[in-house]
Amino acid sequence: MPTTDYTATLLVSQTPKEVFDAINNVPAWWSEEWEGSWQKLNDVFTVRFGEVYITLKVTELIPGKKIVWYVTDCNKPWLKDKKEWKDTQLIWEISTKNEETQIDFTHQGLVPEVECYGVCSNAWSQYMKGSLLNLITTGKGHPTPRKTKA
Repeated sequence: MPTTDYTATLLVSQTPKEVFDAINNVPAWWSEEWEGSWQKLNDVFTVRFGEVYITLKVTELIPGKKIVWYVTDCNKPWLKDKKEWKDTQLIWEISTKNEETQIDFTHQGLVPEVECYGVCSNAWSQYMKGSLLNLITTGKGHPTPRKTKA
């Protein structure tokens, strides 16, 4: 049986540039807690969700067409392998289809055989079809809020 990476596809009326800019507005759709930069090739950034973090390197950046982020480190404390996302890639391919913009997202390495697949694919569905889609179409995403210090 072939291994299938997690994928999601969105179709919107906004331009490829607007979509590209929205994906690159990480705190507006993914997590408000972050550090680093994702604006140019080889930039490194980390998004945080409490004790969970994901550190990514921008390995491909073609304006209006493609974004690839490579996971260099992570901590997912509820998993047996807390580094399960390490060496996976987040790939965003942007194209035009029937006068609309199509976003094809692949989390290369997030496959049904890994422990995180169920929880992580559900989270990606919420971020993609909820937060990112809303950011693209209305200008307002629903990122994970910054944790306030007690």
